Amino acid sequence: MTEENLEKNTESSAETQMTERLEQLETELAHAKAKADENWDKALRAGAELENVKRRASLDVANAHKYSIERFAQSLLPVIDSLEQAMALTLNTEAEPSRSHIQAMLAGIELTRKLFLDSMEKFGLTQIDPKGEVFNPESHEAMSMIPQEGAESNVVLQVFQRGYVLNGRVIRPARVIISQ
Repeated sequence: MTEENLEKNTESSAETQMTERLEQLETELAHAKAKADENWDKALRAGAELENVKRRASLDVANAHKYSIERFAQSLLPVIDSLEQAMALTLNTEAEPSRSHIQAMLAGIELTRKLFLDSMEKFGLTQIDPKGEVFNPESHEAMSMIPQEGAESNVVLQVFQRGYVLNGRVIRPARVIISQ
């Protein structure tokens, strides 16, 4: 073989290799583009799904705020019913109720009060009734101090208004009169 033929063969071989390499790179580029398009589509779908989750969570939180006291309200409905029955009974009595009628009404009112307090306790709201206890400024508010013989100093003598605690936090201190 002549040098010229050898050169042509080498050039032809180099061209063939370059052509094959070019085809291989074009194939790889097409695969890479397809993969990039697929990943872009996945990213868009993930973003849309994230927005949907945020929207649903926002609606759930809004509904939770809106209906958070539903169970509490339902537990108070029997109290309202009981009070309405007491009012109807009062309106339907004769002009001057008898002593037994008044005692029956007081018993009904006391049962309604107990029903109401029990409903509140189910939801962590408890009453503070500190009569006879040592004054505690964290849960009591002193309305006045009265000198009392035979009583220790700073002891609750009388409860003017009961206080309330919600899940361990005082939401209204008891208003009290204490010994001096």
